[in-house]
Amino acid sequence: MESISQTRLALAKQSYATRRVSLQDCKAITSKDYAPMAGDVVLAKVKSIGSHSRIELPNGRKASLHVGDDVLLAFGHRYAPDQYEAYVPEVLDVCHMVAAGGIAAKAVSWHDRLSGPTAIEPVGVLCNSTGEALNLQSYAVPTLAGPMPSAVFGVFGTSMNSGKTATAAALVRGFAQNGYRVGALKITGTAAGGDPWLMHDSGACEVLDFTDAGMATTFGVPIDTLVAASRNLLRTLSRSDCDLAVVEIADGLFQTETRQLAESALMQSLFDGVVFAAADALGAAAGASRLRSLGYNVLGISGALLRSPLAAREAVANLDLPAYALNAFGRSDTVARIMKTTAAHRLAATG
Repeated sequence: MESISQTRLALAKQSYATRRVSLQDCKAITSKDYAPMAGDVVLAKVKSIGSHSRIELPNGRKASLHVGDDVLLAFGHRYAPDQYEAYVPEVLDVCHMVAAGGIAAKAVSWHDRLSGPTAIEPVGVLCNSTGEALNLQSYAVPTLAGPMPSAVFGVFGTSMNSGKTATAAALVRGFAQNGYRVGALKITGTAAGGDPWLMHDSGACEVLDFTDAGMATTFGVPIDTLVAASRNLLRTLSRSDCDLAVVEIADGLFQTETRQLAESALMQSLFDGVVFAAADALGAAAGASRLRSLGYNVLGISGALLRSPLAAREAVANLDLPAYALNAFGRSDTVARIMKTTAAHRLAATG
């Protein structure tokens, strides 16, 4: 181990992914013969600027990066078809910042619209006084017993940029405008503050995501860990007196962790109803049908395809489900319809 000054740590640009970490716990860094693990916090120096020229700070500000800057990131795998496929490296060596939220990994492929990843050189992984690496898992919310919110609604989708987050935020807004105390939760994805802040701005009384469960990203995380974390985060939301919760599941149904979550009977039992977001009619029909075949109460479709009236009509023509534009979720009749459908589904499940 090597000593590290608190002054250097304080001057480093700390990322959103590491926001729960107390830098006062760092007493040294390790840089030799150490195999990093997902969630480890690393002090690194920017070597070259690629497609990520800014870093998201814990307060949400996007700070510009310069060659030579010190940054505080968390190691994590990344799955993002529109951005990077990346994995935690086996050794502490030059790698990449693969997400503005502060993810360190080795990029192996990326979308052709990107210029390539921002290169970083690890200075060392932060350690406590006993030499143990500081890992996000140590700063996770405590494990709780107790009830879940009285109703839980999920948002699945076809892929990145299908409109899942916008749909989830519209649901939050609609329930909040109709008198419910709403909690919001994102249970998979890559650390970033934009989605949680959007949920807050849409009226959620409490917002949590997988980083609050000690994960920088959820790519490669075992399904049992994700289910347990999801249940605990819902219990945590319930402690904030939320009447109901809206849960976003990142990426698409073909993504490994999303598929496993969708197929999990324990996970499925959490949801009273789900909305499926898609960018096109075929995706909407295929995804909603897949969720129905798994036993989900699919309330309707939404997402990017609702920007096109023609695409929406095509989807509705091939599904006996309503298509909801984002502003429709704010109407009292839509909320009443969702709650009525949910109540009927519960009755059928118990009867």
